[in-house]
Amino acid sequence: MHHHAHHEHEHKHTTATRHEMHLFEIRKKAIVCTLLSVPVVLLSPAFQELLGFSLPEFYGRDLIILVLSSLVFLYGGSFFIKGSLEELKLLKPGMMSLVSVAISVGFAYSFYAHFSGGMDFFWELSTLVVVMLWGHFIEMKSVLGASRALEELAKLIPKKARLVKGDELVEVDTAKLRVGDVVLVKVGEKVPADGTVIEGNAHVDESLLTGESIPVFKKEGDKVIAGSISLDGAIKVRVERTGEASYLSQVMRIVKEAQESKTRLQNLADRVAFYLTIIAILVGLGTFFIWVYFSKDVGFAMERAVSVVVITCPHALGLAIPLVIAISTSYASSKGILVRDRLSLELLRKVYVVLFDKTGTLTEGKFGLRDVYVKDMDEEEFLKLVASIEINSEHIIGRAIVQYAKTKGIDLEPVEEFKVYPGKGVLGKVRGMSVAVGTEGFLKELGMAMDEDIVKKAQELSKQGKTVIWVGIEGRLRGILALSDSIRKESYEAIKSIKAMRKKVMMITGDSEEVAGWVSRELGIDEYFSRVLPHQKSEKVKELQGKGLKVAMVGDGINDAPALMQADVGIAIGSGTDVAIESAGIILVKNDPRDVVRAIRLSSLTYTKMVQNLFWATAYNLFAIPLAAGVFYKWGLLLPLPLSALLMSMSTLVVSINALLMRRHMR
Repeated sequence: MHHHAHHEHEHKHTTATRHEMHLFEIRKKAIVCTLLSVPVVLLSPAFQELLGFSLPEFYGRDLIILVLSSLVFLYGGSFFIKGSLEELKLLKPGMMSLVSVAISVGFAYSFYAHFSGGMDFFWELSTLVVVMLWGHFIEMKSVLGASRALEELAKLIPKKARLVKGDELVEVDTAKLRVGDVVLVKVGEKVPADGTVIEGNAHVDESLLTGESIPVFKKEGDKVIAGSISLDGAIKVRVERTGEASYLSQVMRIVKEAQESKTRLQNLADRVAFYLTIIAILVGLGTFFIWVYFSKDVGFAMERAVSVVVITCPHALGLAIPLVIAISTSYASSKGILVRDRLSLELLRKVYVVLFDKTGTLTEGKFGLRDVYVKDMDEEEFLKLVASIEINSEHIIGRAIVQYAKTKGIDLEPVEEFKVYPGKGVLGKVRGMSVAVGTEGFLKELGMAMDEDIVKKAQELSKQGKTVIWVGIEGRLRGILALSDSIRKESYEAIKSIKAMRKKVMMITGDSEEVAGWVSRELGIDEYFSRVLPHQKSEKVKELQGKGLKVAMVGDGINDAPALMQADVGIAIGSGTDVAIESAGIILVKNDPRDVVRAIRLSSLTYTKMVQNLFWATAYNLFAIPLAAGVFYKWGLLLPLPLSALLMSMSTLVVSINALLMRRHMR
């Protein structure tokens, strides 16, 4: 497996390097072609006439223009011609095909015109290639910047690790670590692989991995993630996951897959771009023949046709959505929100019902002792007797009572004649005193004398959704204990925010009506379903969908898997380092329901930016094509070829800037 890890890291590094080399190549071509184009433009009689200046003519001027513009075409234009061949191989003509058609036809005509005494437009073509190269460079830089977040994640893994071998410490390459190895992480160092702390404790910074801004305290038995930093202690970690199984590798895979998967809007944009390419070629041909017919000027007709083809390039359209997705998914992953499926992110803004699983999602998922009510007896003595009896119990309630007594520093005493009554309670003797702990019915069965005040208090606590345990000592009811799961403080804010978005919040749980009712009232939940067994949860989701409602289900990625898959959008919460959850489209690393709100906001913002970009990329063509075709020529409105290229690149730039502005809104 460690070989695989090494290979995978190398592959990612190679891909990143290949992108950077590609960027460097375009930049080099753009700079060289810019330098070659300056004399072509300045020496061109047409350009001098346009700006109203003249340079002295000299022998060989036209030859210099021909040679330099040929170099621009062959060196700079080859980039687009190669790209167009790739597009045609896939039967998907697009931006590269249009640019290569435009420059090839334009160059062929100018070359012919140069030798036949006609009007060439070498300076326009040279400028066109330069503008297109710089436009493409800016676009690629934007895309590379958006996906660089993945490379930054890869950099979090330290190259070396301190491997513990007996009493020795050996420095090894992180790629060579195997499952079962023990590594030492000192203060200020990064954890080299996912694992469990087996010695020491420390506050660990996981902010770059999970978005958890507060350092997390890690002690023996706790899990740590590769790339997290030990802030104030040395810890020994047993390696449990390396290579593709590691948290970071999985996050990177999820983000990469999300960026490569397509949304409905992306499919629409692809179709539009395809038809736009066909329209550009047809309108270009139409423009050429119409102007040849009316003006009899082949050079002018050729320039108009090339202008139309250039300005109609679906460049901005091709970039409109992938760039937005690259930025949103990379940003989300840095905040512990992993988008597995782009369609889920697109749909999330449209859901009307957000259905939460209760336990561990809205509540802590930890059963604890919340209230102790005693009459005619010292509370500490009461707890000592109850916990001493419960120390022998295997039940979750018994363990919670013992845990509470231990935190209070209460010493437990030996028990005699201990007996378990399944589903009812336990009975035993402490210091010769008979102690019964269990249900109300159990105590009544044993003939215990009831106390009206305690019974009233028990009813009150039951209404709050708490589990009440009755305690009888020496034949009399002496007190009660109330246990419950506690509501996460973040849940209040999350529910309030979702309701403010005009969405319905519902809750589903296997718990009793009392518990479900209490949590719902506390949080202001619109509707709840209680006593629902795990396999019935997906049926409830189907029921809501049957009423025409779009449902997002938020729950545990394992127990709630069928319901998450049934929902329109499945959100797995609190996955921690286990992000290999196939049942959910969106995975929340932290156990914070407020991340559901952040995901909904991100969905809305992503969609808004995609629509804005699509609108601009298509609307711009509505006024640009007639302008380039010379429809307004008789009113003196005409787009010179270089200006067409500039406008096309500007539209791409607008789309890129609009996508990059997302970062400001997401903070």
